[in-house]
Amino acid sequence: MLHSFNPLGDRTPRRLSAATRELAARYLSGEIGSTLRPAPQAAGDEPYPVQLRRLAAEAETALSPDERLAGAARWLEATFHRFPGTDRPSVSHVTADFRHAVTGGLAGLEADIAAGRRANPEGAPFYDELAACIGAMRLWVERYRAELAERLEESPFFPRIAAALKQVPERPPRDFFEAVQSLWLFWTFQRLAGNWSGLGRIDELLGPFLDADLEAGRLDLGEAREILACFWIKGTEWITGRRVAGGDAQFYQNVILAGTGRDGREVCNRVTMLIFDIVEELHISDFPLGVRLSRKSPPPLLRRVAELQSRGGGIVSIYNEEVVIAALVKFGYPEKEACDFTNDGCWETLIPGETAFSYCPFDALQVWQDVFFADCNYPDFESLFAAYSAALRRRLEQVCAGCSGSFNAPDRTAPTPLLSLLMPSCIRSGRPYNRRGAKYNVVALHAGGLPDVANSFTAVRKLVYEDECCTLNELRGILLRDFGGDERLRRMFERCAVWYGNDDEAADAMLARVVSGFAAAAAEFRERDGLLHPAGISTFGREVEFAPSRLATPFGRRAHDYLSGNLAPSPGTDRNGPGAVVKSCCRNDFTQIPNGCPLDLRFDAAALASPSGVAMLEGLLKSFIGLGGYYLQVDAVSREMLVDAKAHPERYPNLAVRISGWSARFATLETAWQDMVIARSIQGAEAG
Repeated sequence: MLHSFNPLGDRTPRRLSAATRELAARYLSGEIGSTLRPAPQAAGDEPYPVQLRRLAAEAETALSPDERLAGAARWLEATFHRFPGTDRPSVSHVTADFRHAVTGGLAGLEADIAAGRRANPEGAPFYDELAACIGAMRLWVERYRAELAERLEESPFFPRIAAALKQVPERPPRDFFEAVQSLWLFWTFQRLAGNWSGLGRIDELLGPFLDADLEAGRLDLGEAREILACFWIKGTEWITGRRVAGGDAQFYQNVILAGTGRDGREVCNRVTMLIFDIVEELHISDFPLGVRLSRKSPPPLLRRVAELQSRGGGIVSIYNEEVVIAALVKFGYPEKEACDFTNDGCWETLIPGETAFSYCPFDALQVWQDVFFADCNYPDFESLFAAYSAALRRRLEQVCAGCSGSFNAPDRTAPTPLLSLLMPSCIRSGRPYNRRGAKYNVVALHAGGLPDVANSFTAVRKLVYEDECCTLNELRGILLRDFGGDERLRRMFERCAVWYGNDDEAADAMLARVVSGFAAAAAEFRERDGLLHPAGISTFGREVEFAPSRLATPFGRRAHDYLSGNLAPSPGTDRNGPGAVVKSCCRNDFTQIPNGCPLDLRFDAAALASPSGVAMLEGLLKSFIGLGGYYLQVDAVSREMLVDAKAHPERYPNLAVRISGWSARFATLETAWQDMVIARSIQGAEAG
């Protein structure tokens, strides 16, 4: 049993009941995840709706007297990104329209299908599949109703759940509890079929229900917190403690909070703050929180975000919604849709319920190294930069061609009738999600290693073209030999210039040029074959994957080192504090990068443990927003604790660290990923 929710120290008030905390400890210890079992196998040619109905009919209900909500997704294959009972993949990197599903209910979706049939009679087979999915979900919910009717007296929570299931998910919810129960059922049924969807803006959905209940005296904040806590706890039912590359919590179940609503007003409400309370107390990292902030955000919201980030785990990140919306509009999205952006369950931005999303990553540093080590003479710096720019464009051409083929390959496409049910644009078009039924079919172009490209350019310009310390061929030889074991020489290269991340105009201008060059090249491929290709900057932990093919760099890094993650400085190259990193990052124009670009900051946990540390972090968030950053991921860790956790994982079962768009329990990361996390820069308390 888990004894401490936050290994960095429990500095939080205990707001939840002892029973709820005990329930959380059971889930987070892997007790529930250890009971997952394989699904019944489908026949090879069995239609999707038939297998889905079998899954609904035979799934474990897992009704527990200790839980305030009903519904579970306990098929083992679902945790492996598969449609249970088959070898077919499932879908992730998506956020379905749960708002539309919950507020209309299954009956509302049925009406949408009827309207779609009238508008698209040729889509009858597709609409038949959607109707069958509704039938499967009704069967699943009816099993809960029947079991509850027999077990009403076993739990004080069962009568309330039973009453709610007479209304939801069939019809619109009438109060806060029904809204939460309905959302849980719609989301969990997707997971039952293996789909990993983000949840989107749940405070905007649930807030009005809570306000109405509070005003009418039907509910108090304490009970509302307990209900939401049950949602958060049950969302960890797939925790097993097994070791995988990216950790055991990469199920793309991000939540978006706060920001400007569809009516133009700030969304932040009591639900937002209750979720913060729950995450602070239970330290559940499985629902990463992306908070939409702007220069107009309420000060208490900003302060609360800083407090949560200071607790570690990397659970809370922020979007600068003014920049995000501007980037989406610039790319071509209508402003009304752009204002409603969420993410894909990771951090990439999209329009919920309207987007079929995937992305194609590549290593820009590898492109640079191919150019630099080619048997070519670059007489001046500009000729080298021009050669890189041309090679980058060719690489993007290849990436686009490969993405288009992958997007359209029937044998590699997951079955999507159930997901399509919660994608209004698919119902309108009469085509499934995996057959371009969504309004926006997106394959984003994601470059990794751009800070390393910029630093490499800075070093070559300094060493070869300005100071003439060596010729181009001499530099190539030194790097191909990985400095030949000459540590003095490597150190000289490492110190030959100021690098990105130190608030140095020249170094930052080089990165801005590299980023703008990538954005301009990607813009040439904005739409190909009906697919949208917005630019993004990411690594998602691919520093591990990239390392084996990377040679030594002219800014003093050895071959195969772990280098920059996302748009963070290369580890160890930033020496002037977090404020300098923020200023360097924000010298870029992120309206050119519509799919997103994270900056990762990691602090020594001790530096943020005091009120002054939280105040410093709050000021840093304000600076990031005011200077025009796009997306910021903050983590608080202890390097010593990470090293000890690697050696003694049993001591730290709930030590969570931010990886990229998700946080993972450190003990469940593969060794190479643990080493990558340990290698990342850690900032002190100074603002820079």
